[in-house]
Formats: sequence, structure tokens, C-alpha cells
Amino acid sequence: METSLNKVTDTLRNHKLRITDTRTRVLGQFMERQRALTQTDLEANLGKEFDRVTIYRTLHSFLESGILHKIPDDSGATQYALCDNCDVHSHHDEHIHFKCTNCQKIECLDHYTVPKFEVPAGYSIKTADLVVTGVCRECSKK
Repeated sequence: METSLNKVTDTLRNHKLRITDTRTRVLGQFMERQRALTQTDLEANLGKEFDRVTIYRTLHSFLESGILHKIPDDSGATQYALCDNCDVHSHHDEHIHFKCTNCQKIECLDHYTVPKFEVPAGYSIKTADLVVTGVCRECSKK
């Protein structure tokens, strides 16, 4: 399923970002795949059309504007995924992330939130991340 160019450009406009070929193509990758991607994934999918620095800067601008959020991962590579209701002022991504132990794909489970918990006096929580591992729906069918 190919993501419409209108959806991509509307998202960029709504987050007050200039529409460039790089931003359009990178955001299109996230919208088409509907899963977390690494910079390496993007480089492989986009070929040699854009250099590493350009892709890195694009990801960074998407993080700052609330289009993407980072996902903790034990692989060492930073994973990025589309935000649901974030903006330049704050991220609201306290949902569960699911990592498949077969295909290594990470997905956002937006409707399943990280449970509330208490921390000792003197500590303050900035963000809460929860990664659940198991076998995804696609791998379970195989």
C-alpha cells in the first residue's frame, strides 16, 4: 500500500516543516511501513539518493517537531517510529512497544499505555518506556 503524497505533505505542514524531497521520502517510508525503522533501514530503502548526514538531520528534525519518537532497543541501533499525538512542545508516547524475537520488527502498540508507577522521593520521571518481546502476529502465522 503506497502512502499518499498528500498525507506526507500535510503532516510536514502541520508540524511547520519545509517540504523537501528528503523529508517527503523519509516520512513516506515510515507511513508506508507502519513500524519502527533505523537510519540503516532508511539508507537501504532509499538507496544512495540521500547521504547519511542528510538522513540523520531529517530524523533529528522529525524528533524535534514531534513527527517521530525514539524507541529503546537492545540491538544498539536507534529505532524511530511515527508519533501519534505529539508536537514540538512535548511527546506523548508513553505506550508499549512490541519487539518480535523472530523478525526483530518493533511496533508501537499505541492503545496500550505504560502503567503508572511510583518512584522514590527526590526522583522525577521524564519519560517511561516499555518494550515487550515475543512473537508478532505475522510470525505467529508462519
